Amino acid sequence: MSRTANPPQVGPGLAVLVATAALAVLGPGAGSADAAASCGGRQVKTVRFATGELRVYKTHGYACAVAIAKSPGARRQMSVTIQARGGGPVSDSGRFTRQAGPVSVHAINRCVRASGSVAGSGGSTGWILC
Repeated sequence: MSRTANPPQVGPGLAVLVATAALAVLGPGAGSADAAASCGGRQVKTVRFATGELRVYKTHGYACAVAIAKSPGARRQMSVTIQARGGGPVSDSGRFTRQAGPVSVHAINRCVRASGSVAGSGGSTGWILC
């Protein structure tokens, strides 16, 4: 009769250690790509400003926006708003460390506009996707 060894058990402490090591290797800016990925779809517009950038994505009839800090870290005031023509604006604002949003609107055959700000500096798109 053959015996198979049981694999070693991995506890939650090891998972935290691995995650911490990954952040240390990747650095503080590595999360911005992951943060924007929360929108999904293809990126259609980027508006850069002094303290960060506004990114707009489009997928499956929806438009989505996030405002991302240039230097993630300390909590500061951030906001992002997106609006489809003929509809009301959808916003997210508060004191965040990395990003505001994502916010999305239904945008099949409709223009959208978006704006975002980080720590008092910001930008907007004007009407796009028309």
